[in-house]
Amino acid sequence: MSYSLQLYTLRDALQADLSGTIGKVAGIGFTQVEPYNFVATAEELGAALKENGLTAPSGHAPLLSQDQDEIFAAARGLGITTVIDPFIPAERWQSAEDIQATAAGLNAAAKRGAGYGIRVGYHNHQWELESSVEGRTALEYFADLLDPEVVLEVDTYWVAVGGQDPVAVLNRLGDRVKFIHIKDGPLTTDTKAQLPAGKGKVPVLDVIAAASSLEVGVVEFDDYAGDIFEGIAQSLAYLNAAEGTKA
Repeated sequence: MSYSLQLYTLRDALQADLSGTIGKVAGIGFTQVEPYNFVATAEELGAALKENGLTAPSGHAPLLSQDQDEIFAAARGLGITTVIDPFIPAERWQSAEDIQATAAGLNAAAKRGAGYGIRVGYHNHQWELESSVEGRTALEYFADLLDPEVVLEVDTYWVAVGGQDPVAVLNRLGDRVKFIHIKDGPLTTDTKAQLPAGKGKVPVLDVIAAASSLEVGVVEFDDYAGDIFEGIAQSLAYLNAAEGTKA
């Protein structure tokens, strides 16, 4: 298992100076990143990653609303091997029929992605946990409808905000979970209140341990009241220190 950084965390800095921001990420000690909206920035982003010795094992793209071939081609060019759909709105998680349609769409996307050598995944927010279908969370109902090739990236913070225990959810989802988003804070929808890993209410190390088939733990802040570069540096230092203690 390794650590990555979801670049959405630095969206404002990237817009102002993509190359310089990627350089700062490398300087903090990250060796991997998770790009978002990468079709639009593929050429410049690819050059910056190469220049700084960074890789991008996963990336976020709206597979169910944009051109999949364009997404997969850009991903392949960037070395991204798992493309994750990051957002299906809350209203699409209220009925079994809607959830079945989303699962069918991602299963079809996975078949198309396989032609590019790319795996497909899904990333949750809180509403997939707040909604229940047939006595289970919508996320778990959805997981059982996915083809075996489709993976999950569980945003453990939003699981907790959605009223569920992220450790228990990860245990139930099992091997399907290959990525998690690592973030911390007071477990509210106030994104500005998010905190570096280890500073809030998420049992971050227990969460990581519960993801039994985890490939990459992805650090993310949806927003942050402090200096965002200091925030991500604190998160990475906490995670690396915990790894060192475990070793």
